[in-house]
Amino acid sequence: MAEEEAVDGYTQDGTVDLKGKPVRRSNSGGWRACWFIVVYEVFERMAYYGISSNLILYLTKKLHQGTVTSSNHVTNWVGTVWITPILGAYVADAHLGRYWTFIIASVIYISGMSLLTLVVSLPSLRPPRCLKTDMENCKKASTLQLAVFYGALYTLAVGTGGTKPNISTIGADQFDDFDHKEKAHKLSFFNWWFFSIFLGTFFANTVLVWIQDNLGWTLGYALPTLGLAISIMIFLAGTPFYRHKVPAGSPFTRMAKVIVAAIRKWRVRIPDDPKELYELDLEEYAKKGKFKIDSTPTLRFLTKASVKTVSTNPWMLCSVTQVEETKQMVRMIPILVATIVPSIMIAQINTLFVKQGTTLERDIGSFKIPPASLAAFVTISMLISVMLYDRFFVKIMKRWTKNPRGITLLQRMGVGLVIHIMIMIIASLTERYRLRVAKEHGLVENEGQVPLTIFILLPQFVLMGIADAFLDVAKVEFFYDQAPENMKSLGTSYSMTTLGVGNFMSSFLLSTVSHITKKHGHRGWILNNLNASHLDYYYAFFVILNFLNFIFFLVVIKFYVYKAEISDSIRVLTEELKGMTVKVANQEESVR
Repeated sequence: MAEEEAVDGYTQDGTVDLKGKPVRRSNSGGWRACWFIVVYEVFERMAYYGISSNLILYLTKKLHQGTVTSSNHVTNWVGTVWITPILGAYVADAHLGRYWTFIIASVIYISGMSLLTLVVSLPSLRPPRCLKTDMENCKKASTLQLAVFYGALYTLAVGTGGTKPNISTIGADQFDDFDHKEKAHKLSFFNWWFFSIFLGTFFANTVLVWIQDNLGWTLGYALPTLGLAISIMIFLAGTPFYRHKVPAGSPFTRMAKVIVAAIRKWRVRIPDDPKELYELDLEEYAKKGKFKIDSTPTLRFLTKASVKTVSTNPWMLCSVTQVEETKQMVRMIPILVATIVPSIMIAQINTLFVKQGTTLERDIGSFKIPPASLAAFVTISMLISVMLYDRFFVKIMKRWTKNPRGITLLQRMGVGLVIHIMIMIIASLTERYRLRVAKEHGLVENEGQVPLTIFILLPQFVLMGIADAFLDVAKVEFFYDQAPENMKSLGTSYSMTTLGVGNFMSSFLLSTVSHITKKHGHRGWILNNLNASHLDYYYAFFVILNFLNFIFFLVVIKFYVYKAEISDSIRVLTEELKGMTVKVANQEESVR
């Protein structure tokens, strides 16, 4: 009985405290720890979107950059913000662990935010004010001014690379998957996690962008910087309650070993009986709170890495579990590729969509609507859509599909891809209407304000939120859920990588299309003067791109094989683990 209580008292998922000792469920983890983490995410979202939502207006109005140049600088920076999590995930999983990687990255993050606030506050770090409508005729920022500004921006980006992939996984680590109650609470954590993201994003897209447009950039950047500093202190205050996963080694090295071993043994025959393949004893996994994975018939070439030969070199022989972990990460790559195009669409929210808003009427009485604030409707529609999805859609679909999720994660992503096609159709038609009105009122050449309300852009923002409720939420859950237990940080970074690559692709497409359409004496589709541009053609091009991507997605998912859910793994291993309970209890008792 004492041995059973010892096992029940400690977590069984391999989590420890900062000193590396096993932790008790009663005084660590769970919601007592996660509240500190959720609060951090509210302020972090506020800080990030407080910068990104209105960045294009700072670049055009304060640094006097053109439409294509400023849009590309925004998407290149956002792309960096979302691509650096791969590095942060590697450092966390291989070396420092999630907690210390997050702490170090937070120091870099707050340093970048503080420097950026200082940059926008000093007149000497930007060119003199210009009242001309054509920014081409205004004095440009000097090399030094640009270097300091972008130095601050990219310092911030490096910091987010260590915080983004680790903070959510730190939260998930607070719940023991071997305990049914805590496993249920983990689902609740992700709901609150997304709510905290919505809350911080909504505040940034409404209050902060209004402050930046009306009260100044200094206050508009100082507030999120202060909020981020407070949230880091709140996170630190929760340190005594956190559970930590021990770094399991570099996931890239583990995968590289499998690939190299498979290539070196490409002539080796795979045995018919999977039990003849090389695998560690179950005890090796159980004592570390890890999971053994059975061999699967997919990606059989990689299975060669676990075929026993004379050599036991880790670059020649890998365990079945190690091979299957690699398979799981490789299987997700085509899905990652299929989500890049919708990420290109998301990049338009803070660039061309905002620029469109500056050409339209924004006055409601004495109040002037900041163009970037329409992004708040993405957040609002996403929040409402997620609530309706969980409350009604899932219940209705469960009756037909018998799937506890209503529809599969990939089907949910597919619905989001279809909505993205609709978004760009509507965006193209709306822009064509705006251009027609501009021509009718003689506003093509003089860049005058088009006599249309900014709310004509509302449908594309609202639909973007609905698309995110299907695609973005499912994407985050999919890459986390399908990643191996020892590579969750890397799996989480997959969903961020799609956003990073999507933003870089947005820069490439914008520059390429702008260059090609200016050839042979043509005016081009994307000019500084949007009234003389043809964004409607550019958006129509995106319709075609989204449609082709959807066809690619349908082909990819036809061959995708889901990994077993962790809850299923627990049920399968329960009987095997029962025989080892006494051993585990004795080990924990000796450590205590």
